[in-house]
Amino acid sequence: MKSTFNRNRKKFFLIPFGIAALLALVSYVVMILWNNLLPEILHVGTITYWQAMGIFILCKLLFGFGKGSGRGPWSRHKMADRFRGMTPEERQHFKEEMKNKMCGWTKHDTENS
Repeated sequence: MKSTFNRNRKKFFLIPFGIAALLALVSYVVMILWNNLLPEILHVGTITYWQAMGIFILCKLLFGFGKGSGRGPWSRHKMADRFRGMTPEERQHFKEEMKNKMCGWTKHDTENS
């Protein structure tokens, strides 16, 4: 019986090439979008392919690699855990602060319009 690695050796060999091809494609799309949209909108210069790749990699480093929902600093379960640990007075104070920050805009307001 062969091991999983031996059976899937071609797949393991092709993964780096797939990643490189995906990075190349995304970098090209970033360059095209930047050069067709931002010079007119924000009055910035055009960028090269390598600059687009650098921007994409920088964004991935700064904003994450798409780990899915529930893992970011503003995820719902972390806020729920904080909310559960509050006293009723702290919860009321938090709700009032959020209401003031949102200027009266709530989910209920958007459903009526």
